[in-house]
Amino acid sequence: MGWLPGYKAGSPDPLPRQGGAAPGLRCDQDRPPATGCSQTPEKMAGPWTLSLLCGLLAATLAEATLSPAAVLTLGPEVIKEQLTQKLEDHNATTILQQLPLLSAMREKPARNFPLLINLMNTILKSIIWLKVTSASILQLQVQPSTSYQEIMVKIPLNMVAGLNTPLVKTIVEFHMESEAQALVRVERSDSGPSRPVLRECSSSGSSLRIRLLHRLSILVNSLAKKVMNLLVPALPKMVKTELCPVIEAAFDDMYADLLKLVKVPIPLGPGGLQFDPLSPTIEKNVIQLNLEAKVLDSKGKVTIRFNSSETSLTVPVPANAAFSLIVRQDVVNAMVATLLPSEKIVILLDYVLPELARELKSSLEKISKQIADRLDNTQMVETVTQEVPYLHLTPGSTKAAQQIVMDIFATNRDRRPLFTLGIEANSEVQFYSEGDRLMLNFNGISFDRIQLMNSDIDIFNPELLKDVISKILQAELLPNQNSKLRTGIPVSIVSALGYEEAHWSSAQGAVLLIPYS
Repeated sequence: MGWLPGYKAGSPDPLPRQGGAAPGLRCDQDRPPATGCSQTPEKMAGPWTLSLLCGLLAATLAEATLSPAAVLTLGPEVIKEQLTQKLEDHNATTILQQLPLLSAMREKPARNFPLLINLMNTILKSIIWLKVTSASILQLQVQPSTSYQEIMVKIPLNMVAGLNTPLVKTIVEFHMESEAQALVRVERSDSGPSRPVLRECSSSGSSLRIRLLHRLSILVNSLAKKVMNLLVPALPKMVKTELCPVIEAAFDDMYADLLKLVKVPIPLGPGGLQFDPLSPTIEKNVIQLNLEAKVLDSKGKVTIRFNSSETSLTVPVPANAAFSLIVRQDVVNAMVATLLPSEKIVILLDYVLPELARELKSSLEKISKQIADRLDNTQMVETVTQEVPYLHLTPGSTKAAQQIVMDIFATNRDRRPLFTLGIEANSEVQFYSEGDRLMLNFNGISFDRIQLMNSDIDIFNPELLKDVISKILQAELLPNQNSKLRTGIPVSIVSALGYEEAHWSSAQGAVLLIPYS
């Protein structure tokens, strides 16, 4: 395969030798198109046979499970926190304090019962005013619904109402506890993308608890009891008509803000990476957003697009994770490619690494003393990374495979190298975090293969130079690459969701981000 036969399966194709045209990053270039069949002039198939083959191909692709470029999962903790904040932004407690309790009690019963209406009128004549004096929303609960792909959101309401009556000089106070419930499900539309929505918001009388805070005279207590009985059917109706629209609007705003957050480009040197939502799903009590990814250049133009792939993306996420972000391996490699483009590094070995210059000369003497004597103090090493490092992501261990071409010049005046080596190398990759930044670091370098590509001297076994060449790359190439990775990759979703730090880890074919609890 290319100039280095036997290169590992799954690694990117090697670039051509210096001077050749370097292909760009690949994104499923080798996969056949998802639709369409073609006929070649050499072998034409009959219409019936062609239709059958196309049908079988379409059926096979339809049954394939496609994996998105990335998956953002919101757990119940994040949903609770974000929705609570949006309810505050929408002044939900103020809405509760403004509930028209007295007006709701004045509504006539569904059936016309004269005795009941007369009783209500008698009670209402004894009330000067009745209103909520304080209100709060307690901790929300996010639970799986009894229906498939639905989430039940419970919003506990805590209120104190005051009643003023001529029967007593003090205010009669009630403590009221109620609960609004709503379902979150994915709503699909022919005119737009599917999205999670909050619907069927209501409050039942069974969740309502009303008690008198202070007992007064028998007459006042009797009046208060009658008022509480009238509030039992009235309060759930007010919650549904007055508060539920606010809850639905708060959830819509929460999801809209989340989409804006997802779409914020991640800066990668001169360019960036941007996620776009494909489709949401609901599993148990989490909302999962399937994402596509786009690599942008310095002008914001899309250079590579990562859609759904047939590559499996099954990454176990801790059950108690507030949220998680899973990024597919090819997207991670595109990020690394942007930070570490192919480059050429030239050093005067005797000036920069004098000990290694002496070791190289000593190693060459074992091959040919005459050749070793040609090296002077301006001996030059030119290293070219033929392709960007390619990360192979596996649980607990990640390798960065690189293809390197190294030219050794006897002096800096020579136009032809003494010899050229082709190297297949790999390094351990360490993932860690600093705040909301994904940090990468390459540790160590080892050879899978070293091959003599060109030689201005006799043919020799390049394995004899393996140790010293490894030390040169360790001292020259890795520091250069790690310096470019040192700034890290900012992932603003961590801080935006209220977390200071996150934990990155490698999985099978992906990286996983979860916040520190």
